[in-house]
Amino acid sequence: MAIEIALGEIAEQLGGELIGDPGLRITRIGPLEGATPSTISFLSHPRYQSQLTHTQAGCVIVAPAMRDAAAARGAAIVVDDPYLGFARLTQWWARRASAAPVPGVHPSAVVDASAVIGAGASVGALAVIEAGAVIGDAAVIGAQCFVGAAAAVGAHTRLAPRVVLGASCRIGERGIVHSGVVIGADGFGFAPTEGRWEKIEQLGNVWIGDDVEIGANTCIDRGALEDTVIEDGVKLDNLIQIGHNVRIGAHTAMAGCVGVAGSASIGRHCTVGGGAIVLGHLTLADHVNISAASVVMRSIAKPGHYSGVFPIDDNAAWEKNAATLRQLHALRERLRALEKKTP
Repeated sequence: MAIEIALGEIAEQLGGELIGDPGLRITRIGPLEGATPSTISFLSHPRYQSQLTHTQAGCVIVAPAMRDAAAARGAAIVVDDPYLGFARLTQWWARRASAAPVPGVHPSAVVDASAVIGAGASVGALAVIEAGAVIGDAAVIGAQCFVGAAAAVGAHTRLAPRVVLGASCRIGERGIVHSGVVIGADGFGFAPTEGRWEKIEQLGNVWIGDDVEIGANTCIDRGALEDTVIEDGVKLDNLIQIGHNVRIGAHTAMAGCVGVAGSASIGRHCTVGGGAIVLGHLTLADHVNISAASVVMRSIAKPGHYSGVFPIDDNAAWEKNAATLRQLHALRERLRALEKKTP
């Protein structure tokens, strides 16, 4: 939906200092490059200051340090954290640009008589809500979603079309779950016997806190006995696999294609780069940052930034090489000491 907003109204929403004409009409948010006179953009890092000089943006959101440079070229909104200001502007803009969900249950939806639908909630076409499920106030259940028996969706949480929330699983308030997400599939549990695999029934659930966002086609397995737990404020990108009985601490963020194996415990305020793997039964402390494509093969007890990729090999040879590699720095220092002693 096309919208046009006065710059003064935007500045009022952001709470920053406005430099320039409050009546300037803004029609889009965009990057500095390729901006038009009706675009509002932002400058979050001084390294991009050269773009500020050349951009045609009608207004730029900047930090106090960039105030004079921004004012010299045109309109600006000065805030303490331009990137945060940009994020909050996108939220406000999206609310204005998107049609609000229509409260009520679509005629084609199948809702069990024992399910509880909160005030102002919206249930889309062909959705299925089973017995004993609870949908919170103003929650949105998109078209073709499935909410299993005794599952719960918190107030103001939005399930995009084609989300599955399995039986007895729960997501808290103000969550965002994108299309294709499956919450509460069976964890990968099998007992070997006589050359075949015997299934271990997964009897736990999935417990997800408040303010969690889950990207498209991500899967979160239910626990084997206890619950898989995703704490408040966690952000998961697309195509992530969370194994059974994993625990992810509050406000941790994971990029696309991360895999976390069963019973791993990841602390609060961690980040895991795209394609990284965390092996099962490991523990990561709070404030641990894992680089993209790394493989975490041991628990990490101290906060910090960790990286590690090592070529696949015969396991015995790999272990020997890995042990040698860990001593490489010490060996280099010994070699330097010997060189200094050599005439």
